[in-house]
Amino acid sequence: MIFVFASGGQSQFETWDPKPDAPLDVRGEFKAISTATPGVNICEHMPRVARVIDRLTIIRSMSHEDLDHGSAAYLALTGRYHQRRSSNPPPSSNDLPTYGAVLKRVRPTKRFVYDAVHLNGPALVPTIPAPGQNGGILGREYEPLVLGDVARQSIAIPGLDPQIGVPTVRLDGRRRLKEAIEKHSRTLGNNRRALDMDHLYRQSYEMLSSPRFHDAFDLGAEPPKLRDRYGRHRSGQACLLARRLVEAGVPLITVIWNHSNRGQDLTPNDTDQYGWDTHNDIFHAMKVHLLPRFDASFSALIEDLDERGLLNETLVVCMGEFGRAPRVALERNFAGKSPGRKHWASVYSIVMAGAGVQRGAVVGASDRLGASPVTERYGPWDVAATMFSALGIDPTSHYDDSLQRPMPITIGRPIAPIYG
Repeated sequence: MIFVFASGGQSQFETWDPKPDAPLDVRGEFKAISTATPGVNICEHMPRVARVIDRLTIIRSMSHEDLDHGSAAYLALTGRYHQRRSSNPPPSSNDLPTYGAVLKRVRPTKRFVYDAVHLNGPALVPTIPAPGQNGGILGREYEPLVLGDVARQSIAIPGLDPQIGVPTVRLDGRRRLKEAIEKHSRTLGNNRRALDMDHLYRQSYEMLSSPRFHDAFDLGAEPPKLRDRYGRHRSGQACLLARRLVEAGVPLITVIWNHSNRGQDLTPNDTDQYGWDTHNDIFHAMKVHLLPRFDASFSALIEDLDERGLLNETLVVCMGEFGRAPRVALERNFAGKSPGRKHWASVYSIVMAGAGVQRGAVVGASDRLGASPVTERYGPWDVAATMFSALGIDPTSHYDDSLQRPMPITIGRPIAPIYG
């Protein structure tokens, strides 16, 4: 399972659900183009994605009621509303766990050290981490591995390289000494922080013990042309690493696209900092910074998985926390001199591919102005149910939290029409 989180609220008008026949202040500046699936049009600035649309299903009737980035990101990453809806709350140990933490609780893997990995994370809104990315009520033991900019070096975790002067025998000696000290500690069993640290140490030693784990994070092993095809930037190399981690046996990989939902306010000339929160200057941001990279990297991921035979058994989901408003207008309280679009959760679009999902299909529809669904609505809770179902887990079942309270895995149901 690869979950591509389009942080900031990806505009459906400028991606998956253009409205070429709507008035100009609704349809915007971009044109719609035909795709590999007859009758399905997408934005003109995604020509490579247009060529692989016949391997995707677009869902155009997503809808919910949360209108701010922090709590809506929580909704997208947990499948549940935050207690403070339409707000920007900080992460808390009382939060519900992210998908990877639930996965580890109900069905931990034996194929890899981590059950879930977050790449290009954490998701920032725009400079502080959004809630919904952690173990929450399950504790740190269940948290995914979080990696930031994996494009900086060929090995995504430099610490996995053998250290000069620390041969295996010395490393084993350090581990045995640590275990001996802990064995005689009377407080370890009652110290939550010490137990969390012990768990992290055990994961680290396991990662260092096997060349297989080192190799999984070695982007330098990929052909230079393929790395170029994905894009030599944060999000592109995160997508490539996601494919490598699928091959290595990691059940759930989340790619944060981009790491800040709106970093362009501080660094407008750095494309890596751009997020999908395009209140103003939407057409410049999308045409110059966001869509060219997304078009290249996301299409490369789909093509690469398909050519390797991995798409048949890997569910790919691309989803933001909401969409954008059906009216282009200048917002005085935001940076930028040209119009953009406000937050819009009443209707937006996502895409899915692989693992039995129909190829070249469209599920649901929005009205002619892109303001509301005109077919059955689906929410992030239904995406969560679809994901867990694809992973072989009954989405109607439950897990026990750290206080032995039963918690439902999801409150949604799988989106059946994506399977035809």
